[in-house]
Amino acid sequence: MRHLSKHFYLIIIIFLLGFIPEVHGQKDKNQLEKEKFSAQKQIEETQQILTQTSKKKKASIGQLNAIKKQIEGHSKLIRTYSREVGLLSAQIEEDGIVIDALHDDLNNLKKEYSSMVYSMYKSSNGFSRLSFIFASSSINQFYMRFKYLEQYSKARKNQVQLISEIKNEIEGEKTNLESMKEEKNTLLTVQIKEKEKLSKLKVKQNKIYGNLKKQESKFSRDISKKKDEVAKLERLISKLLEAEIKTASAGSTTKMTAEKIDLKNVSVSFEKSKANLSWPVASGFISEKFGTHPHPVLKRIKLPNDGVNIQTKQNEQVVAVFNGIVKKIAIVPGEFKYVVIIQHGSYFTVYAKLKKVNVKMGQQITRNDVIGEVNTDIDGVSEVQFQVWKNTQKLDPELWLAKR
Repeated sequence: MRHLSKHFYLIIIIFLLGFIPEVHGQKDKNQLEKEKFSAQKQIEETQQILTQTSKKKKASIGQLNAIKKQIEGHSKLIRTYSREVGLLSAQIEEDGIVIDALHDDLNNLKKEYSSMVYSMYKSSNGFSRLSFIFASSSINQFYMRFKYLEQYSKARKNQVQLISEIKNEIEGEKTNLESMKEEKNTLLTVQIKEKEKLSKLKVKQNKIYGNLKKQESKFSRDISKKKDEVAKLERLISKLLEAEIKTASAGSTTKMTAEKIDLKNVSVSFEKSKANLSWPVASGFISEKFGTHPHPVLKRIKLPNDGVNIQTKQNEQVVAVFNGIVKKIAIVPGEFKYVVIIQHGSYFTVYAKLKKVNVKMGQQITRNDVIGEVNTDIDGVSEVQFQVWKNTQKLDPELWLAKR
């Protein structure tokens, strides 16, 4: 006598095989939630920065950078929603397959149950159970009929229980299916709204860019001035680093001093922190990358950058990214304002565009100690420039900072 249909075994196999994909699906969903949170945080931060830069009521490169970052954040959010919708669609399809299989199994169980009842009726020739037992021609037959009825009763109970369990399972799966469909519809609605926001931002971006294009002559005049300021800062840093290298090499070549040993240890610790350094400001985004790149408005003009520019909020505190010693505090006329250079063994970090400084020459610095405050220019743009050097070699700071 069969208690389970082949379809029910199929359901069990589906659940067992589906366990691993379900776990992976949950991991995927958790990852998408993290990505959504990250994108939303980026959008909120950038909106605050954009609001501050927009107070000047005139187009600026800072506004253009903030709008570009907003577009990037909304685009990332839309991609995340698309992946989440795709994940839900796959789950809905799988759930539909499971429900169909459960329905097939339920129908088969019902047929088997009807068959059992009919078979029992035929075998007893319509007699009652007691009549069926006492109509036995021998003690052995009596015992066999009694055991048969006992097994039959148990099988019927099992069959009824299985039918009830599968009905409950179907209802549970249907509820889950409806919940997923509702969630999917909500996500699609939110995604449409995000696309509308993205479209408006692109219109705003084009408008700001158009206004900036009218100022090409001003930007052209500013470029030579900016190149002079960059050269001054580079000479300042190079001069300091060359002096430090000479001082380090002037010591004993046969025996390392305690100071040299300490500098070596700091260098090793700094290297181990690559891609995990603190950011010099609590909020903000990279508005200008390391290396030579086109001017945001004058596309034919290439601009060099020895570090990265991080656009942030007004009055934001600037902090040290790692333990070290303050080696230089200087003023570079123009956009760089106050500059602080901190040594970390054979590595150096540079913090420029500060409106004030909170540290002194030779001061021991711990990671996240406040070293100054970011400057806000006449266009309302608050920006810090951050550089990383190894001896006299310029490094890309973005490779050293922790991911946001």
